[in-house]
Amino acid sequence: MTTAHITLAVALALVFLPLGLAKIATVPLMRQAAAHLDMSPGLYRIIGTLEVAAAAGLLLGLAAAPLGVAAAAGLAVLMGAAAVIHLRHGDPPVRVCPPRYWP
Repeated sequence: MTTAHITLAVALALVFLPLGLAKIATVPLMRQAAAHLDMSPGLYRIIGTLEVAAAAGLLLGLAAAPLGVAAAAGLAVLMGAAAVIHLRHGDPPVRVCPPRYWP
């Protein structure tokens, strides 16, 4: 495994783990985001759970490469779907990944 793979896996895990946990805990900012997208808090919790699972899979993938590949693929599909949903709700492209969500 190269340094780039390790760095990218850790960086993505550090981004998606707290975001997923915030969705699961339904913090006010995430409740607002769910309401904006016409999603129930339950569905948003499921998305948060998938993000946490992907973050864990990326980290575990450092030891078992197929798991990391599956986690990365799942995360890519999840983020692609998120971009489509944001754009369908009329969000401008810059809001698809707003800086206010970044740690």
